[in-house]
Amino acid sequence: MEEIEQYVIDFVRELRINKKLRQEDIAYILDVKPSFIGNVESSSHIAKYNLKHINKLADHFGLSPRDFLPKNPLK
Repeated sequence: MEEIEQYVIDFVRELRINKKLRQEDIAYILDVKPSFIGNVESSSHIAKYNLKHINKLADHFGLSPRDFLPKNPLK
C-alpha cells in the first residue's frame, strides 16, 4: 500500500473515532457494506477509499476533500 493511501485511511479512522462512530456508520454514509470499512482499516487487506468515498465523507462532515490529504507530498 502506498503511503498516501495509508494517510487517507488513517485520517478517516481518526475522524470516525473522534466522532464516536462505528465502522457501520461510515459504511452507511458511503453506501457500502460494513465489511468494506473493516477491510479498509485492516492492514491485511488491499481495500482502499477512492475519490468518490472521500467526496461523500467530505460532504457528510462539512469538510473539503483536500482535508483528507496531507498538506505536502509524501516521499
